[in-house]
Amino acid sequence: MNLEKINQLTNWLNDQNLSGAIITNYHSVAYLSGFESDPIERVLALVLFADHEPFLFGPALEVNSMKESGWQYAAFGYEDQENPWSKLATHIQSATHGTFFAIEADNLTVARLNLLQAAFPAAQFITDVTDQINKLRLIKTPAEIEHMKAAGRDADRAFEIGFQTLKEGVSELAVAAELEYQLKKSGVVGMSFETLVQFGDHAADPHGSTSSRTLNPGEMALFDLGTMTEGYASDATRTVAFGPVSDEAKRIHAVTLEAQLAAQSQAKIGMTASELDAVARDIITKAGYGEYFNHRLGHGLGSSVHEFPSIMAGNDMTLEEGMVFSIEPGIYVPGVAGVRIEDSGYMSRDGFVPYTHTSKELLQF
Repeated sequence: MNLEKINQLTNWLNDQNLSGAIITNYHSVAYLSGFESDPIERVLALVLFADHEPFLFGPALEVNSMKESGWQYAAFGYEDQENPWSKLATHIQSATHGTFFAIEADNLTVARLNLLQAAFPAAQFITDVTDQINKLRLIKTPAEIEHMKAAGRDADRAFEIGFQTLKEGVSELAVAAELEYQLKKSGVVGMSFETLVQFGDHAADPHGSTSSRTLNPGEMALFDLGTMTEGYASDATRTVAFGPVSDEAKRIHAVTLEAQLAAQSQAKIGMTASELDAVARDIITKAGYGEYFNHRLGHGLGSSVHEFPSIMAGNDMTLEEGMVFSIEPGIYVPGVAGVRIEDSGYMSRDGFVPYTHTSKELLQF
């Protein structure tokens, strides 16, 4: 339970003359309350008040888990046959006579907002609390960074397992499955996202998925993976060679690595996210591959694998000590090869410190 952050949000509610905030993104709920659960189609909410103790609300089958998670306040549940919005509204009205509430506008769907409004017609949902939560999550504490370092060590082990699994004829799915199986056998609770393994020209699809495609000699293999440790994420990408690869594939890898290392070494406190993106993008563009680098340089990480901020053109947010994000340039040439090289790391007074350490050179297996 993150009481300091809850108190900061409570102060913000008072400053905004709001009665409370209804937080429904399960990542936000976990970050603030310490209770981790993906409710899928069910309703999970953390309700904060300007002048009353907060409470957790969710499926009745999870109430005991809420209490055992370290949550210090009330926890209420609803049965599947009950109307969750009516029960939620009743608990809110029992705590406050106020009617002005903030919601997470980027999470609460229109359909769910309509159901909540119908159950609580006197309420006005007038403010979005998303930016405030993003700001709270933006600067990590030393303890949070230590958890992410541990997740980084698990990611490095995952690469080692994955590389050793490569052999002629093996499928992307088989490599990903073996990698995750070995990690879980060793005690890793779960991945931070579905492991991505792509071979050869399939890796030139930067938003593709792991498939039944098999590995041939002379092809590159791209691994994009991460783990969760104590509720915090790692995310890293390496691209390796299976046997000798073409000169063009080697050049694509070399340019990507140059861009990644340059961005990593030049990241400084006070630099903007846009300026950092440009460091890597300029190198790739000057090498003639600009059109093949078609995504942002990086994204924030923390208790979820994709969070604030985006390291991209047009974002003038300045880098601060304690920010955690990825640096992941890529070059994707259709029909030829796709290469991405990524580290997650945190901003220190001395610059960017990666917490994934597997070699980024063009390793050959």
